[in-house]
Amino acid sequence: MSTTLIQNGTIVTSAKTFAADIFIENGRIKEIASGLPAENAGKIIDAGGMLILPGGIDVHTHLDMPFGGTTSSDDFETGTKAAAFGGTTSIIDFAIQPKGTRMRDALDTWWKKAENKASIDYGLHMIVTDMPEADLADMDDMVNEGVASFKLFMAYPGVLMVDDATIFRALGQTAKNGALVCMHAENGNVIDLIVQRTLAAGKRAPIYHALTRPTLAEAEAVHRAIALAEMSGAPIYIVHLSSEDALNQVREARDRGLPAFAETCPQYLLLSIEELERPNFEGAKYVFTPPLREKHNLEKLWGGLRDDHLQVVSTDHCPFCFQDQKALGKDDFTKIPNGGPGIENRLQLIHHHGVNQGRISLNRFVELVSTTPAKLFGLYPRKGEVAVGSDADLVIWNPHELHTISAETHHMRVDYSMFEGFEVKGNAKTVLSRGEVIVEHGHFVGRTGRGEYLRRKARGGAWS
Repeated sequence: MSTTLIQNGTIVTSAKTFAADIFIENGRIKEIASGLPAENAGKIIDAGGMLILPGGIDVHTHLDMPFGGTTSSDDFETGTKAAAFGGTTSIIDFAIQPKGTRMRDALDTWWKKAENKASIDYGLHMIVTDMPEADLADMDDMVNEGVASFKLFMAYPGVLMVDDATIFRALGQTAKNGALVCMHAENGNVIDLIVQRTLAAGKRAPIYHALTRPTLAEAEAVHRAIALAEMSGAPIYIVHLSSEDALNQVREARDRGLPAFAETCPQYLLLSIEELERPNFEGAKYVFTPPLREKHNLEKLWGGLRDDHLQVVSTDHCPFCFQDQKALGKDDFTKIPNGGPGIENRLQLIHHHGVNQGRISLNRFVELVSTTPAKLFGLYPRKGEVAVGSDADLVIWNPHELHTISAETHHMRVDYSMFEGFEVKGNAKTVLSRGEVIVEHGHFVGRTGRGEYLRRKARGGAWS
């Protein structure tokens, strides 16, 4: 029997902050109280002066993902280790259904990608690219396998994009089976037309990736996605929301009482469109979709997090090395692989720029990076909480540690950082996954392949 006692720390949940010890037995939290006896513990961790947080949950990652003639540079081994260093103890990645195939085939493929590689627990969403009426039952089969969410694209015509009828069918099915549709909301057909006109005018630099994807194209698609969900009687979750225009659509829907949810990412909170104008093709490092926006959007998104118009901060971690992958689009911005690295830095950045700078409370921080992701995606209360019976996925967080983010020291398998040189205060000191210490004092001490597949429950019923 494995037992651990964490002493002298301050526990922070989404609801409260309090001093207590935590006794862990066989990977789960067995007792939370002050002054727990040490003689029953096989291992004792002194968390004096530290915060104890529920492990971070990143519900939007793309590990070992084929895209644009290449594959994202982090696989489930390197990506989950990097996540652990940053205090993330669970991820939900995306299996992709190739057109003309069944979802079961994609699920089997992604299970094999993660098998014997993941160091932390992982779940899977299913990206739906092809779903005639006859295949609707495949969604129910996926729910039975613990895939409680599906992603559909309104962008990337001819590759990932599906039409409104397919979206409506999918939403109708999730209204019945209790799963959640995640929507990449951009008007792909209009954007594609703008892109073709831009290329014809000889404009090929990275900045045109952003200039061809206006915020109104995002807002229109968010509005349409919410309308389709409302007609279906289903909830909707907008991924990687990037602009004030799109945020306004979510806020209006939520004000009307609709079960509309949305996430944003650190890059949309901290970076702006000027990054794509960097010389020597350096702007390609910041090519991802939706693109970076004008600076006035940043504080609007922080306000959305504060006021619960946005419920989750994820990363959309999809790294491609600058030298040999981003370079594929050297002469054509449409050939730059879309994506950026961030799985390791999410908690650092949101804690520093959110909590330390007074934009959000410490409890709201925990809610955004752990508790609400667990609730929305069928993991709560096993994950996302510090409570008796929950998995002992815990982060002992040093709120005073200074850290400079850099590609020279990060653990992601990519040759640059989107946040190079950012100084943050607050960092993970010790990380536990199911009671096992996997990161300690800057070293990975876990075991490759120890991560378990998370069979998530379809939420069903009332959404709020």
